[in-house]
Amino acid sequence: MTKGTKPGERRLLIVETDDLIRALIMRWLSDAGYIVTASGGRPGDIALVIADVPDPAQADAALREFAARHGAPILVTSGRLRRDPVASKAAARRLGVARVLPKPFTCEELLAAVALCLDGS
Repeated sequence: MTKGTKPGERRLLIVETDDLIRALIMRWLSDAGYIVTASGGRPGDIALVIADVPDPAQADAALREFAARHGAPILVTSGRLRRDPVASKAAARRLGVARVLPKPFTCEELLAAVALCLDGS
């Protein structure tokens, strides 16, 4: 997101198989003013893909598909990621995504990660 762009001007795609977690993430992001969807949009319509990856070691194909389909940065969430900033940066590079966010995370951690992804930081 370019600086000064309001959250509601960008659509975020949530890819999460757990219904409760998906609903919570969508509520947090909606409350923050983002437009959120759990179904794919038209190419170029999605500003950020937030994808749960149960096993980051086996996620390459799915992440490549998301990137090709949406042409948007990807924020990966997973319970298999470590809460270490250095390890998180290394995991993001290895996976070819904008950022990773270890589960469990707070609303504030999610919103901060989303903002960094959209700002290109």
